[in-house]
Amino acid sequence: MVHVYNCHPFASQHIVPTEQEPGLVCCGGGALFVVSAGGCKIEAYQMQEDQCPLICRFSTMGTVLSILHSQTGDYLVTIEEKNNATYLRAYTNWRYQAAEKTRVGVRLLGHFLRGSSFRGAPKEQMEIIEIPLFEPPLCMACCPLTGDLLVGCAKSLVVFSLKRQALNEQLAVLDFERVLILHIPGWSPSQVAFCVGYVALQMELEVLVVKLQQLEKRYLSPGDHTPLPVDIMAAAGLVEDDVKKEPLSPHEPDDFFVFPKHLELLGDDAKDCGISVSLEWTGMETEGKNNMGITYVLYRRFAPDFFQGCSVEETCLHSLQLHPMYTGNQDGTSDTKEPSCMFCFFSLPNAGYMYSLKSTVELISTYQYPEKTHQAVLCDQYLYALTRNALQCFSVRCSAVAARAEDPYIDTTMKACPPFTMEVCGLRIQLFIGLKSLCRDGSHIVLLTAADVESKEETERSARRTMSRKTSISSKPKEPNESGHGWNLYVINTVSTLQLYREMVEYSKRYGQTSPLSQNCLHLLSEAHLLLRAALLGQESSDKAQLQEAFQESCAHLGDCFSRLDKRDCHLALPYYKMSGLSVTEVIQRNVAMCSSTVSDYGSGFLFFLKHSLYEETMEELSEETANTVLDIFSKAEAGQLPHVVSSSFMMKASPACVLAHLEQLEASGAPSVTLTLCKAAHALRLGDVQLYQQQMDRHAEMLQVYGFIDEPKLLLHGREKAVVPTQLAQHLHDTQDGLLVAAVVALHENSKVKLEEADLFFQELCKDSVETQSSPQLLVDFWEALLVASSQEAIIHELLFRLTSVYIDRITRRDCSGIKALKTAEDLINSCSHYGLLFPWVSILTPTHFNIIHDHQEDLQKLQSLLCGPTLDVSSILPLLEQLPDTDNAGLSVHVLCATKLGQHESSIERLLDRCPQAIIPYANHELQNDKLALWWQKLFPELCERTRVSSGENSILLAALKETLVVVAMELNPLEFLDLLPNDGTAHFFLPHLLECSQRNLLT
Repeated sequence: MVHVYNCHPFASQHIVPTEQEPGLVCCGGGALFVVSAGGCKIEAYQMQEDQCPLICRFSTMGTVLSILHSQTGDYLVTIEEKNNATYLRAYTNWRYQAAEKTRVGVRLLGHFLRGSSFRGAPKEQMEIIEIPLFEPPLCMACCPLTGDLLVGCAKSLVVFSLKRQALNEQLAVLDFERVLILHIPGWSPSQVAFCVGYVALQMELEVLVVKLQQLEKRYLSPGDHTPLPVDIMAAAGLVEDDVKKEPLSPHEPDDFFVFPKHLELLGDDAKDCGISVSLEWTGMETEGKNNMGITYVLYRRFAPDFFQGCSVEETCLHSLQLHPMYTGNQDGTSDTKEPSCMFCFFSLPNAGYMYSLKSTVELISTYQYPEKTHQAVLCDQYLYALTRNALQCFSVRCSAVAARAEDPYIDTTMKACPPFTMEVCGLRIQLFIGLKSLCRDGSHIVLLTAADVESKEETERSARRTMSRKTSISSKPKEPNESGHGWNLYVINTVSTLQLYREMVEYSKRYGQTSPLSQNCLHLLSEAHLLLRAALLGQESSDKAQLQEAFQESCAHLGDCFSRLDKRDCHLALPYYKMSGLSVTEVIQRNVAMCSSTVSDYGSGFLFFLKHSLYEETMEELSEETANTVLDIFSKAEAGQLPHVVSSSFMMKASPACVLAHLEQLEASGAPSVTLTLCKAAHALRLGDVQLYQQQMDRHAEMLQVYGFIDEPKLLLHGREKAVVPTQLAQHLHDTQDGLLVAAVVALHENSKVKLEEADLFFQELCKDSVETQSSPQLLVDFWEALLVASSQEAIIHELLFRLTSVYIDRITRRDCSGIKALKTAEDLINSCSHYGLLFPWVSILTPTHFNIIHDHQEDLQKLQSLLCGPTLDVSSILPLLEQLPDTDNAGLSVHVLCATKLGQHESSIERLLDRCPQAIIPYANHELQNDKLALWWQKLFPELCERTRVSSGENSILLAALKETLVVVAMELNPLEFLDLLPNDGTAHFFLPHLLECSQRNLLT
């Protein structure tokens, strides 16, 4: 049984002044169409005006069995009977029958009137279009977005495309083109629905939904259904009159009927339903023939069942409907875009079912009716169900599904929406007498009633009483009185969304007064919220600003509800309060007022909201009064969170003395921690009590303090991304314990509490008032060096290497002295970091420790040389930086030679060293010319030394000594003939003879 709230969705009603008893009714486009009981006349009434004035009336060509209006194209389509034959006809331009314009044209589909009646000036007139079919029509449906027509026949479905045909420059008429036939052997639909390619068909206890799709040019899988030519259809027996039936099993006699079981197949599984659907393309355009395919979407089968008031024989489906829904980022008037959501609804007498068909096919809602229904209509905000004596109005979940399709932030900490799985409810049961049919257009509901003075049940009871008294069989039953029958046609106006929303809010307050944690209160507010969402998604309301204001108010109400919850769904208070537009101060005031008036404790939802807002840093700075209130709230509810709460940047106006008092109380309760001690130290600084600050800082070692900063980074910095601001504690540590500060920020980075860019901004902001003029303060460089030691992330390591190399080169080039000493020397880095390598011996010769540059730049040079001597730095990435470093002195020369060597340019490096520092050439060769570079000893170094020694006439002792060292290596590596070929022909053979002799002796030994 569905819970029914006694709301008032119906505003007013009035009776349509029809002259004859209505037989059939339908509505659309603001008009109500009434088919008289005789079935051969249609009257159109204007529903938008009071008293529903008559628009026009016109006669039909046969007795109307079914009538339908299409909003697109504003035409009527009917199934009519005449002379025992059934016809399908469309009535266009019917509004021209008003004001005694009686011209009517009758034509076949595709044939236009071009005779004498259209000579001269063009004339508008009503047209009756005869639509021929191979089979008698059983049911029909119009696409609400395109105006296309779907007709259900005994063995097939026929699709007609609505077209506007221009007869001349001034006149265009509507026409239809038969474009597609869906052959479904063995199915004779009782009802069909059609919307933007989705086709739904219904039998007594089965529903099938398929989708027509324009396939991309691809290879079709065997399971795809594509249009078949007519000759193939005939050869397959699909166009024969009789469908082949399987013979009955010998164990199934004819007087037994086996009911099928319940079955539900969703999505791709629906293709296993056993129903074959074949397409036959009949349109004029040949392009669509090969690109058209079909996808199974949904299949549902019910077994006949018995429930109170309905026998097994009466159990059958009714009210099949496809309902599209656009979201705010789509244009609902465009027929080229598919709607964001598509819903399928169908109903049994005792239960209704609504499915979502887009993306994931799933059952959204099940409606358990309190009594037998025979018709139902679904719209964006409500489901109307018709029983014999009542009009029932239920809530729907269309807007809950559409909201999630529109906004990816739904169901996050940013935004929320009531779940579509939430139980539906009845908003109203309005009693009537003898309800027969129901239709809806916009905010208008049309009801047809026909009440008998003596009902059928009373007649049957009277007959039974007569039989029990054994009265004469010849006694005639009383003839029904003609004047005893009554009928009425009502137009009911629904209330505005805002009015119903306010009523539901007032209704929920009654539940809130009796039970603040009542689920009925939350349920009713969620229903009201979904009503507003549906109205906003509709994009048709003129009072959108008021709707948006009410929507934010409903978010605030829901936030209040969830804030009082303790466990389940309490986290939803956060997104609803965010969507409400309320400031954090306003939310605090609302909850403090609720706590003082209704409940004694703050709810978990409110505390979750408050913690998240403080930690996320998305709120405004709180006033001193509000900040002190927050301290009181957490002291009562979650005292353990106080160190994190007081560290928030939005609590800066809280009284430091008040904060220290709360922290002292927390510590006294037996919950001391390093974070708590650091918080006390930070607020002692705010009070200006340096002695208390020092006492707190001396309680723990620096390593433990680093762990405290990891636990609460806001002790050091506030803000994120480009808005990082150092705290007062960070400023004080910069002046007194910069090593601790650097270690703490490195730990924050390694624990993913701070990004590298945020750390850069932090140190730049911290050092902006220092005496340093360079762009990279020394404390920032210290941080980079410390992070390079600690980090294991490749991307971070390469970024830091580039930054440090840039800084070192810049400082060596400019030779400015800031006077600020680095935290780590080059020796410290070499000993602690694998990315810094030991200096090569030849580098130490080029730039000895007593090199003629100041100490700071000596350190920077050694750090740069050490990076180049290390295994990690990619020299090619820093080549542009080398352009600013000249090689006019040995410092620049050492860097350039190191880079050239790592790039494999050993020959040019040999030349540079021989030109600028020949005393380093042998250490260089001993270190670098090894393995595959060994041949350079005699291919490059030996010839260069011979030439330079000859030019200097042997007076350069450094070159001469280098040549002798080279000859020792060459004599060891070459055989005598190879060695002899190297000797110069300048008459100096006596100089090389001892080495040649040594080479020969070693060769003889080997």
